[in-house]
Amino acid sequence: MTVTETTDTRTDTCAMPPQGDRRPDGKEKYTISEVAALAGLTAHTLRWYERIGLMPHIDRSHTGQRRYTNRDLDWLALVGKLRLTGMPVADMVRYAELVRAGDHTYAERFELLKATREDVLARIAELQGTLAVLDRKISFYADAGRALASERA
Repeated sequence: MTVTETTDTRTDTCAMPPQGDRRPDGKEKYTISEVAALAGLTAHTLRWYERIGLMPHIDRSHTGQRRYTNRDLDWLALVGKLRLTGMPVADMVRYAELVRAGDHTYAERFELLKATREDVLARIAELQGTLAVLDRKISFYADAGRALASERA
């Protein structure tokens, strides 16, 4: 069973709506270089994702070339969002394993995503504090610059 077999649009949508560069469902067979360009990743990264179990099994052509689908692109979009959260790769792999394991893992997936959300909220709060410091410094230097300019005038 693969991630895409258990990732149904009714129950588990990924991170993004379909994009304009995509081919119609059923006619989509992307090469690794096309997926790398669409996802903003390298072919090396895509192969690594597959090797560590972060990507589902990718179909291959009769010559052995990887052939990705729109569902694979959806999965990569979700992986990209999870990376942005700062989720460790091991947790992303665990999430992929849980998805592949089936619907009975909803509770574990829920807990993993909920914990990640808490981490993101804590980082946002930390960044807001950092932004406030920057704003104060910017205001200070703007005021100081105006004061210097008026003294020189």
